[in-house]
Amino acid sequence: MMKRIHIATPSKRYEVVIGNELLHMMDRMIDRVCPHVTAVLIITDETVASLYLADVQQALHQTYDRVYAHVIPSGEEAKSFEQFYACHTAALTNHLDRDSLIVALGGGVVGDLAGFVAATYMRGIRFVQVPTTLLAHDSAVGGKTAINHPLGKNMIGAFYQPELVFYDISFLSTLPKREMRSGFAEIIKHSLIYDRAFFGWLQANVEKIEDLNGERLQYAIQKGIEIKAAVVSQDEKEHGVRAHLNFGHTLGHALESELGYGVMTHGDAVALGMLFAIFVSERFYNQPLFYSSFRTLFHHYGFPTSLPSHVSPERLLEKMKKDKKAKDQTVRMVLMKEIGTVCVERISDEQLLQWLYAFAEEGGEACDSSDSRGNDCEQ
Repeated sequence: MMKRIHIATPSKRYEVVIGNELLHMMDRMIDRVCPHVTAVLIITDETVASLYLADVQQALHQTYDRVYAHVIPSGEEAKSFEQFYACHTAALTNHLDRDSLIVALGGGVVGDLAGFVAATYMRGIRFVQVPTTLLAHDSAVGGKTAINHPLGKNMIGAFYQPELVFYDISFLSTLPKREMRSGFAEIIKHSLIYDRAFFGWLQANVEKIEDLNGERLQYAIQKGIEIKAAVVSQDEKEHGVRAHLNFGHTLGHALESELGYGVMTHGDAVALGMLFAIFVSERFYNQPLFYSSFRTLFHHYGFPTSLPSHVSPERLLEKMKKDKKAKDQTVRMVLMKEIGTVCVERISDEQLLQWLYAFAEEGGEACDSSDSRGNDCEQ
């Protein structure tokens, strides 16, 4: 069954359309929200191109005469200035104008890069997100577009909303388990920062990654997007509550940067970052959050639960201080008071380094069994 989710931000209102086997409707849905398109440039990566590009081109040719494609390498490394430049070259070579449209066909890397290209080509043209991964349920919604810099992830970019997010979950059928797990981390994140009942549903209905299929998969995606939509509608440009969506990302982004982009999946890095955030939260707020239960649960799903032994806590601290939430070189982390209740807190270098060392030394002790209760908190 097709589901429509309405996204409302100060700069734009648009829809996320979710369903199975929707490809035959793509051209009409795009035409409805993007009239008078002169040309379409599909930006995708090598993996997705081999699977779906021909079908998407055929679907778009039902309405549009000029449909072009530009294929980037697969992987996080493609979120680079060189690929950003190459996309602009493709747009110029194919004579795109201000009434043209960019279609981001792929996962989060493609969406972030193509969105930033759309935001900057001729000072901004329309674009549509067509996610092909579970992880992209998060990145395709909310208008964050960016490329990476060797000194930090997503440091060069813009807030730029799409005209439409067209989410055909049949595209996910070819995803390897590793990538499904990566996307599941962001779904868990959405439940932990906003909706304790949804977290309970995930525990009851997703015992293993393979359980994410059919109606359960669509419901999990829908809930994750609805939570993100609720947060983004309150704070489009991350001046306040939108920062809560970065739960797990302060350490997660530091790990990705330190290890080299693509060595650890984004979701695995965020899952480890969430565990660290819960570990820190127990100590910062001096209250039990049953960290060991979360560690056992994450291990059961296949997420990493300890820092790579060769990674230096001092190096991670330096990377964390370059996080976009940091102010005056002081780390600001999203911490969890209870499930559904998170806040942004400043943490000193000395204290954070001590906790990084303690987290690195954590063993695999048996878990506690309990849960927690949450209410809203003011930042």
